[in-house]
Amino acid sequence: MKISIGSKIIDGPWGGGNLFVINLKNYLIDKGHEVVHDLSSDDIDLILMTQPLKKSESAAYSISDIMKYLQYVNNKCIVLHRINECDERKDTNFVNESIINASKHADGRIFVSQWIKNLYEKIGMNMDNSHVILSGSNKTVFNPKDRSVKKPEEAYKLVTHHWGNNWNKGFDNYQHLDQLVADKSFQYNIEFTYIGNLPKDFEFYNSNHIEPLDGENLARELKKNHIYITGSINEPSGNHHIEGAMCGLPLLYINSGGIPEYCNGYGVIFEQDNFKEKLIEIIERYDFYIKEILKYENNSISMSEKYEELFIKMFNNKKEIIENRNIDKKNSPFNLIEKYTFLIKRKLKST
Repeated sequence: MKISIGSKIIDGPWGGGNLFVINLKNYLIDKGHEVVHDLSSDDIDLILMTQPLKKSESAAYSISDIMKYLQYVNNKCIVLHRINECDERKDTNFVNESIINASKHADGRIFVSQWIKNLYEKIGMNMDNSHVILSGSNKTVFNPKDRSVKKPEEAYKLVTHHWGNNWNKGFDNYQHLDQLVADKSFQYNIEFTYIGNLPKDFEFYNSNHIEPLDGENLARELKKNHIYITGSINEPSGNHHIEGAMCGLPLLYINSGGIPEYCNGYGVIFEQDNFKEKLIEIIERYDFYIKEILKYENNSISMSEKYEELFIKMFNNKKEIIENRNIDKKNSPFNLIEKYTFLIKRKLKST
């Protein structure tokens, strides 16, 4: 199959969406598929729409480009929409509407958690041909080899990492943890390291801050610790806690968004009002969870296998899908000038 993924690949630390594209692309190529990031070919079998928001820096093309491609170039191409974003995550007020409108131009939808699927179903998204596929990380990079296991005399070392610096990433909880590090009345000796970007004018007073890392450098740093914490609010999936788990760190995770779907059974869940108690619980059950975390299975291979299986299934049912296609076309009355402008741009990009 020839598959177009609608995201640019960006070098260096750039969040979980970028890693998703890299991991899926590498897997598909290894399986003999051709992967592109544009619409310059006339024979694309499937488009995976990943960045429908107009202002996304990593978007390779727009919804309008996809619609024009189907109308003027190749109407036998399948369109799947991967949905991993919502207003609730960053307290915005335009994302959900944009995602719903984008989804009207897709033949199917892939959600990164049941939580975000339920969210969009509740606000009226068409759920025809919808699927949930959990995300995963690269186990050749993120694995428990050479992880640090706590020695009796050591402090319990907690760590988290984020590319995004929105407050909802969990900074209220990380701030609380920063205070506990210096609290002499707290019954355990703890340390905390934050890897990544910080909100403007925010600083830690008792914790370590490391600039964003990726790949092997990130994995090495994570493995120096004993417990992974995530306080990210309304996170549809996230990659950070997956990478921490795959490095062999038991998880202290918030009961919010899709995160419990990725973490249940591999650590301790907390609410905003019982953080301290649950921190004590994971410390006291550390010996149990340090063994359980080795069973963690959300890796990029298992994820990519599910994507490929769905791609092949839809490709094999392409005739039926196209015959029953219910893609919204009421907002796509392109005129001849727009048509030939689009075709000329495609030609120029391919030369």
